[in-house]
Amino acid sequence: MSEAIPLDRIDRRILHELMRDATLPVSQLAERVGLSQTPCWKRVQKLEAAGVITGRVAIVDPAAIGLGLTVFVEIDAADHTPEWRAAFATVVADYAEIVEVHRMAGEVDYLLKVVVGDMAAYDAFYLDLTRRLVCRNVTSKFSMERTKAMTALPIDTN
Repeated sequence: MSEAIPLDRIDRRILHELMRDATLPVSQLAERVGLSQTPCWKRVQKLEAAGVITGRVAIVDPAAIGLGLTVFVEIDAADHTPEWRAAFATVVADYAEIVEVHRMAGEVDYLLKVVVGDMAAYDAFYLDLTRRLVCRNVTSKFSMERTKAMTALPIDTN
């Protein structure tokens, strides 16, 4: 886990704007945060160099590209050894369908977010995953509807 970087109000406003639209030209971004272009651009570069901004991407509607099924997969580890964790990391890295992996506290050890085209694609994924990875239990929970999806984090801009 990385440590929080100290950010002033301007840095937080820059992040606020870029999380909502990373395609903003520097001139518009600078205007929105109350800076001239050069100092604004230098702050963006500083935020990138510090690892606060880790990338800029296009956000795509999964259904629009044929990925209409989202599944949350709960994994109970077979054991909690470093060897099992290393095997788990290797296996999950091989699947483009796994778009998020979270190590959890509580009854479930890991939570995967899996995005696939349909139930047949998920079944193939599930069979392959459970063939490759020894788990105590694997539970699938199917998303019926995505009612909110945010990529912007709740940052205080004051």
